[in-house]
Amino acid sequence: MGVHRHDAAGLHAGAPAREEHPAPAAGTARAKLASRLPGVLWKGLVWGGMAFFLLNVLLLIATVGVNSIATRWFGTPLPQGFTPHWYAQAWRDFQLGSVLWVTFEVVGAVVLLSIALGVPAAYALARAQFPGKRIAMLVFLLPLMVPPVTYGIPMATAMYHFGLAGTLPGVILANLVPALPFVILVMTPFIEQIDPNLESAARIFGANTLRYFRYVLLPLLVPGMLAAGLLVLVRTIGMFELTFFTAGPDTQTLVVALYYAVFSTGVRAPQSIDAMAMIYMAITLAWVLVALQFVSPTQLVSRVKESR
Repeated sequence: MGVHRHDAAGLHAGAPAREEHPAPAAGTARAKLASRLPGVLWKGLVWGGMAFFLLNVLLLIATVGVNSIATRWFGTPLPQGFTPHWYAQAWRDFQLGSVLWVTFEVVGAVVLLSIALGVPAAYALARAQFPGKRIAMLVFLLPLMVPPVTYGIPMATAMYHFGLAGTLPGVILANLVPALPFVILVMTPFIEQIDPNLESAARIFGANTLRYFRYVLLPLLVPGMLAAGLLVLVRTIGMFELTFFTAGPDTQTLVVALYYAVFSTGVRAPQSIDAMAMIYMAITLAWVLVALQFVSPTQLVSRVKESR
């Protein structure tokens, strides 16, 4: 018995003591959670802010849409009844037929002229190298960087002096001022991505300038021209300041007619004004959806050329 106790004691005395290590799992998990918490909170804040903003926009649009077909809506969750009568009244009272035709004429002319003038200018800026090129590009883009009100009032004053204000050519010219630089801004990086060696190859095979433009350059430019034209179209439909300064009674576009419907003198049913707003919103949204089928927002970003 004693020998066994002595041996057991010796064994316990001679055995190395075990080192106890704290379990690192709980501490590591807490550290990871603490490091990820600011990012999670930031993402939640951003998504929450976006959701709140979109919810307010959707509720505002829904309110206008419901009121445009409401008979009466005072202090109740929903209107007492629904009717499409206000759209017919808005079409008749605000002469929307002629307003939409003027809008079509202005937008169509601005798109065609901006493409016809902007694409050659963009090609020259993309291919030519000359002193002061950056200054010239800056001058072209000034109407996009400066608020339209700052140059719209002097331009309208000059148009009134020369008799262009209140006419359809005057409204087209006023809207062309920001549309042309926009086409140049879109098309210049688009043309820079086209390999200039294609022109040299076409010249070697005997193509003159017209044949090179028709069979080589134009097919490559069509996607960019289509994208620029659709974006200019959407931008011109919503251009208010320059059209407001230069339009007359018979040359109002839809956005200017909507402004006069809201703020001009006289008593008008708010439902008919909301119906007019819904028509404007539907036309603009339709063109935006068409534009997004042909152009991606990332297409406007030019690729950075790597130095060889």
